[in-house]
Amino acid sequence: MTSRNTTPLFSLASDEDEAPASSTPASDMAYRLAFGAIGWPWLLFSLWGGRKAEKRRLLERVGLREDALPNLGSWKADTGFLHRIVDAVEELRPANVVELGAGATSLVCAKALEQNGGGTLHSYDQHAGFVQATREWLAEEGANARMAHAPLTASVPGWPGRWYDLSNLPDTIDLLIIDGPPWSVHPFVRGAADCLFERLSPGAIVLLDDGARPGERIVARRWRERWPQIDFERVAGSTKGTLVGRKRRSAEVVAFPQKAAPARSVGWQRAAMLALAFAGGWIVNATVGEQPASAASFIEEADASYHASQARLRMASQLESPLLDRREIASATGINLPAIPADWALKDVQVYPSDHGPAVALVMETAAGESVSMFATRAETPAEKLPLLETREGRSLAYWESGPFAYALAGEVGSDRVLSLASALAAES
Repeated sequence: MTSRNTTPLFSLASDEDEAPASSTPASDMAYRLAFGAIGWPWLLFSLWGGRKAEKRRLLERVGLREDALPNLGSWKADTGFLHRIVDAVEELRPANVVELGAGATSLVCAKALEQNGGGTLHSYDQHAGFVQATREWLAEEGANARMAHAPLTASVPGWPGRWYDLSNLPDTIDLLIIDGPPWSVHPFVRGAADCLFERLSPGAIVLLDDGARPGERIVARRWRERWPQIDFERVAGSTKGTLVGRKRRSAEVVAFPQKAAPARSVGWQRAAMLALAFAGGWIVNATVGEQPASAASFIEEADASYHASQARLRMASQLESPLLDRREIASATGINLPAIPADWALKDVQVYPSDHGPAVALVMETAAGESVSMFATRAETPAEKLPLLETREGRSLAYWESGPFAYALAGEVGSDRVLSLASALAAES
């Protein structure tokens, strides 16, 4: 289980004592197909487990040798999520950590606890053999955790899919790490982790891996509605995104509200319609519900910037400024721009005011002669490094984030083409 060993691309097969596939409702199967069709970009993006330099820094933070961790990525946590775990342990110095889904997270968390107060890690996984192997792995590295086999034979009212059969849970949880079950059980299955939220201590932190995936975004929306005492925010820094929740310490909030169970699944017909609607690949914003106001504002401003830039090009009285000094723009506005391909031609570079502060708009011509504009500012959107798509009356707009910055590429070109162009720019941001 170290980098000396090979690890499979996909998660482990189900154990024999889990609920049989024949007992899975048809609607759950349809949702798997639908979200499998729209989720392939996240699967491909997840193959990258993080930079080697970040992995080395992580190993140094928790005092592990160079080959102590497996090759990260795919169904395993990446370096970004593992660093978030160490950050939380250093901040909270928790007495009790509960982890759903064992693996590299178990070793990193156990070593971080050892260095920060010596709390207890309670780790649960559905694979009995993997639990035993992880227990032996931690022992080899001098780490301790309470490892437990928790087959997927339970269910949580209001949430689809099979859930962990959890036992011997601590009464209070200071840090909750959610890295399972896999989405193949059901795209929303990790939402059932809120059955543990009543155990969260004041100031406790929840870390949900894969927070940028379509299913987890819907889970996050429901959690925000059902648990107003916990502030949830999706943060960048990992390949698949991380949702961070913090339970407020405020004395005004004492008891959790009585929660009505969410509406049951609308059945296989709705799921089948989703599969047909999104089989092309990329998820659209309607799937994740209403966007945050800041994201909607950013998209509207990016679209307006495109129109303004095109208008400038048509006006003789408005002189274009095709000079781009990325360092000067960063110094003056605080905005870092990605590198522009050498074979693209810059037509205009302008600094605009926006709802989010200074913004930069670039008009460019690609090597294929396509006219596109890029809008950049500081904003929070549902995107990560992997661009998401909007379409507006013949225009395509793809947007992504890098650190605190949001970028949008717009043009009257096909959706697939603008996504391809945006992905190339995102790789440079």
